[in-house]
Amino acid sequence: MLSIRELRIAGRRGDLVPPTSFEAPTGALTLVQANGQDARTALALAASGRYAPDAGAASWGAPERSAKKTLRTLRRASAIVDSPGINEAERHLSVRGLVAEDLALLPSRHRGEGPDAWLTVHAFEDVAGAWAHELPAHRRVELLTELALADPAIRLLVVDSPDRHSDRAEDWLPRLMALAANPGRGLAVVAVVAEVPAGWEAEAAVVGNASRPADSETDDGATPPPTEPAPAAGERDREEARA
Repeated sequence: MLSIRELRIAGRRGDLVPPTSFEAPTGALTLVQANGQDARTALALAASGRYAPDAGAASWGAPERSAKKTLRTLRRASAIVDSPGINEAERHLSVRGLVAEDLALLPSRHRGEGPDAWLTVHAFEDVAGAWAHELPAHRRVELLTELALADPAIRLLVVDSPDRHSDRAEDWLPRLMALAANPGRGLAVVAVVAEVPAGWEAEAAVVGNASRPADSETDDGATPPPTEPAPAAGERDREEARA
């Protein structure tokens, strides 16, 4: 189970992610609503162990003896999926090229028979020559989650803003629900979204839900200024996010 406890990420003039707490159990899809792409990506990075929060903690299972070990355990168990500026499909890559690149990042014992064989086994041969970034929303989430699960060590998927590709929840929600419900893998699935779909009654949280009332105001009672966007991630983050 993923545990997020009063996790906070600082921005330049305020909190990019205000104190937030939630749990994401294995066998369930958990939706977390956050305003702004920068906040969603920052939370996705922290929830997958790719960024150390400024306060609070994120852990997979029981916390280790040190924060560094706890973060390492979370990172090893998780994959961040389709994160803008981190590991989203690049415009110059075909589906075949994307698959080849991602499989090359896996330990050699998990790479299988190569990208063409992978595409056939996983039923993506019909889109192998298409530009990866141009895939329809439902095929995109299918492809990128399947690639993330090519590593058998993954037990947590953190999907960054799947709703940015389509305003229809049916283009991404059923796929994530099916992955979480698959008894053969034992996955926890988290989707960080701009808006929780209407009618969703399962696991959900809102960023900032662990803030104290006083956190929402300054000393003089005024609303604090909006946070500025976090600096863009470097190219090195892309390979680390797929590791």
